[in-house]
Amino acid sequence: MLRVIYGGSPAASAKSLELILKDSAMSMTSSVKEEQYKIVGILTNPPSAQGRHKDLIPTDVAKYAGIWNEAREDNIKILTPEHIKEAEREELAALQPDIYVCFAYGHIVGPKFLSLFKHGGINLHPSLLPKYRGATPVNAAILNQDSETGFSIQKMALGIDEGDVIYEERMGLAGTETAELLLNKTALYGAIAITNILRQTARTGMLPDATPQEGTPSYCTIIKKEDGKINWKDSAEKIDAQIRAYTPWPGCFTTANGVQLRILKGASATKIAAQDNSIPKNTNAVPGTVLSYAKHRGILIQTGDGILIATELQWQAKKAMDYKSFMNGSRNFIGSVLE
Repeated sequence: MLRVIYGGSPAASAKSLELILKDSAMSMTSSVKEEQYKIVGILTNPPSAQGRHKDLIPTDVAKYAGIWNEAREDNIKILTPEHIKEAEREELAALQPDIYVCFAYGHIVGPKFLSLFKHGGINLHPSLLPKYRGATPVNAAILNQDSETGFSIQKMALGIDEGDVIYEERMGLAGTETAELLLNKTALYGAIAITNILRQTARTGMLPDATPQEGTPSYCTIIKKEDGKINWKDSAEKIDAQIRAYTPWPGCFTTANGVQLRILKGASATKIAAQDNSIPKNTNAVPGTVLSYAKHRGILIQTGDGILIATELQWQAKKAMDYKSFMNGSRNFIGSVLE
């Protein structure tokens, strides 16, 4: 039986964990004994202070692992170290792990850590490596308005995302995806690929063959809260991509009459005009001008090139609203200039 440590923290990683755990349970009851594998330990970030009262909340991965243990009467060890040092490595070694599987754990691991595992580690990375190495590949693909993305399963190496690729899968982009939806899709499809790799490794006693990355590497940057600030001089297409890339975090925002306003959903008018010729594609208005309210489409806002149609908005410290509800409580909004 192949003994697995899983490392991950956010919601998307929890979705992958769920599928892998269920497949692991099936492998343990399968007649094909050679493909058995079991997650014996979980590595995830420590609980973080959240909310008004700064309550300590466990990661989504820790939450799901706890639910699994209780529902299945399992005993998967859940480890939440701030740092992985000698004591933590000894605790992991006691679990006699064979392989480390990682998806968005949030920690860089070193050679001493990887040496704990007979088969080393594999990592699910949401891009077609070597494109978009780093922490925010999904956001980068949307921001750059790529027509295609995908994911890679790579052998873990000491350099960030430099490992050889065991498996990759391409996914077309329609130009409507949010970062949240695309990451969740990657989590599902990537987990399926991981289960196949784990079963094969259990059966053969070795990882599948891996191929060195080909092409010139590119890197994505860490996202900051201020990256969500909308520059209305940008094109409608670029702002549309920005809104989708920063959903759910950090979100996109602007200022209306001195009050912060979040634009939660929107689309370039060029995407709508093909089905509705009553929607203008552009005007000569100052970028940021709120042009009009199209009852069946949304709120039309002029950009540096083209019109953005906002469909879900949120005033600072208020609830998010669809554009119809928003307009009911926002007099004199039409004609204002957003900054």
